[in-house]
Amino acid sequence: RKPLKYRSLKKEKEDMTEHYQLSPEDSIKELASSIQGLTDREAAARLEKYGKNAIKEGKKVSAFKILLNQFNSPVVYILVAALIISGILREIVDSVVIASILVINGVFGFVQEFRAEKSIEALKKLESLKARVLRDGKIVQIDAAMLVPGDIILLDTGDKVPADARVLELNELKTQEAILTGESTPVSKRIEALKKEKLAVSEQENMVFS
Repeated sequence: RKPLKYRSLKKEKEDMTEHYQLSPEDSIKELASSIQGLTDREAAARLEKYGKNAIKEGKKVSAFKILLNQFNSPVVYILVAALIISGILREIVDSVVIASILVINGVFGFVQEFRAEKSIEALKKLESLKARVLRDGKIVQIDAAMLVPGDIILLDTGDKVPADARVLELNELKTQEAILTGESTPVSKRIEALKKEKLAVSEQENMVFS
């Protein structure tokens, strides 16, 4: 998926503005696009420059390695040393407590990291999604992986959001963002710029997220 902030395609800038802080018109200008969308030629050039709208494939980490990683930290080393010393001194209660902490910490960390790995695998399935975009002023359907910065995406009821994007126009737009907000109810969207700095993703009401 594409990042939330891009460098201008017209000129590289040291200071980047988040798109939720920009008006729809300024957001379009920042990406050197237009309300009619990109041309096929420009889209091809940006695809060559920025790559596909997809999570890069990395080396898969095994469940066993994830478990081992939970015990690879200075704090754990200290606890293990304390466990060994307690065992030598035959401090049974202390040994049991320390061992319990190590096990609970390891299991909890393993579960969290394992779930994160599964979530990333689920996100990779976005590559098979289709997206409706404006190209040369016409609505076309493309693979979501072929989306580039500056594409104008069209969303309808029931659609999955194929890439993070700034809302330009809407008609009673609501999205399901439980993974971001923790709330099961749909989130209403707006188009006005949000001038606050460093808003959490869940507070960016004029953005949609894949």
